[in-house]
Amino acid sequence: MAVAEWLVSYDRRWLGADVVAGLTLAAYLLPAALADASLAGLPPEAGLYACLLGGLVFWAFCSSRHTAVSVTSAISLLVGVSIGELAGGDPARYATLAATTAALVGILAVAAWIAKAGVVVNFVSETVLVGFKSGVAFVLASTQIPKLFGFAGGEGDFWDRAAHILAHLGETHRISLLLGLGALALLVGGKRLLPNRPVALIVVVAGIAATSVFGLDALGVRTLGAVPEGLPPIGLPMPDRDVVNDLLPIAMACFLLAAVETAAIGRMFALKHGYRFDPNREFLAIGSANLLSGLGRGFPISGGLSQSLVNESAGARSPLSGLIAALIILVVTLFFSSVLSDLPQPVLAAIVLTAVMGLVHIPAIQRIWRFSHAEFAVAVLAFIGVLGSGILRGVLNGAVLSILLLLRRGSRPNTVELGRVSGTTRFAGLRDSPERTRVPGAFAFRSDGALLYFNAEYVRDQFAAALAAREDTIRTAVFYLGSVPSIDLAGADMLLDLQRSLATRGIELRFAGARTQMQRDLIRAGFEISAVQAYADVHAALAA
Repeated sequence: MAVAEWLVSYDRRWLGADVVAGLTLAAYLLPAALADASLAGLPPEAGLYACLLGGLVFWAFCSSRHTAVSVTSAISLLVGVSIGELAGGDPARYATLAATTAALVGILAVAAWIAKAGVVVNFVSETVLVGFKSGVAFVLASTQIPKLFGFAGGEGDFWDRAAHILAHLGETHRISLLLGLGALALLVGGKRLLPNRPVALIVVVAGIAATSVFGLDALGVRTLGAVPEGLPPIGLPMPDRDVVNDLLPIAMACFLLAAVETAAIGRMFALKHGYRFDPNREFLAIGSANLLSGLGRGFPISGGLSQSLVNESAGARSPLSGLIAALIILVVTLFFSSVLSDLPQPVLAAIVLTAVMGLVHIPAIQRIWRFSHAEFAVAVLAFIGVLGSGILRGVLNGAVLSILLLLRRGSRPNTVELGRVSGTTRFAGLRDSPERTRVPGAFAFRSDGALLYFNAEYVRDQFAAALAAREDTIRTAVFYLGSVPSIDLAGADMLLDLQRSLATRGIELRFAGARTQMQRDLIRAGFEISAVQAYADVHAALAA
């Protein structure tokens, strides 16, 4: 079990730092739990239950020492906009569906752990995530601005909500707006001047106090409402098969978001602090946290970036800080949750909007633009997809875009004609350098990347184009395979056909540098053993 691995090497001197980090993390998680429950369309206690129950088990299985499990804005909004239609306006059914979704996410994550599918998180590119998160930020903002301005929110997608906001600006409640803007200013200023401090908790306490002192509810400011004390009943009503089928795509989207975000956070901290990160183990941690969240009337959760940064900056040395934070939330849930009922809605909206600002990462967008306009276009498509198709389809579209981007890169591997490096027997890419020259009567070629069914013809075309550009008579051609990590049957058939077609033109095609596994694959595809094992490099192939 994961917890046993790091407890064996646990240094008692870390305990003080872990306790301080746990206290700080709990102070940060409490307002986030309330805000994201609102975002998910659930009562505030659902956020407390999710953070509490998930936090009680995540620490025992995760491989990251600093990742904090929490409700997150992106997943909360995904739940909020996806489950509403299925609930049919019934709050009890809505809560049950959200909890069932969390349980399904847990099952998917545990299944991924059993299948050792950690590599799956690498299929969603950072480029797509940047565009996706930016789109989520705009959708999030459209749900919170009405609360900030003190009027009822609209329904539908981002564009419907934006139109609703513009049409109802005249209904702005001035006291709500002043209160919300004041909270927003404090949060933004605190984030810059007091980074990684529980400023949000201070704002929450101040908002609750203002309700009591100034009677804000009597002045028309909406408050959070009743937050029940105590733990939820543990258990999950068994939904029928049709409901599970309806919830499964939502759960898959939540799982994809949770897996990618949690793995990215874990890798970041592992590289920074020099320890090993295991994405497969993180699947088990996410799975157990979501299963318990679902059983306890919560909703889907994952590793949270801002929460994890707070945890790390507060001095966390091990996952124990996450357990300490969960125990503090337990005390609040049991004895003090009713105090939260006086929290003004505009203050809660300001907390969410502050978190939204972190989703739009301008330096990352600029970096993508400078690196590749094609990748920037992919990020824009992901952004527009979220605004136009919603969060659920946006997640799935993002995954498809990532795979298409991967296939695009793989379908056009780098290819180059090789020349001899002057004064040596080494061959390198020919780029009209005076130090690299062609061998008269011989042609050498290299492809960098796997030879697969979707790029084999492209590589052949590049080979043919480079060969056709030669003005001398070619008698020997060499295909260097040392930079080809793998090959499938279509790639092997392309090489066989290329060899035969060149032979009809009086050109002998030789292969050099094939690795052991490559040699085995080519022999199984029909090549003679001597054809793929004879030459270690281009020089040996030409010298023969």
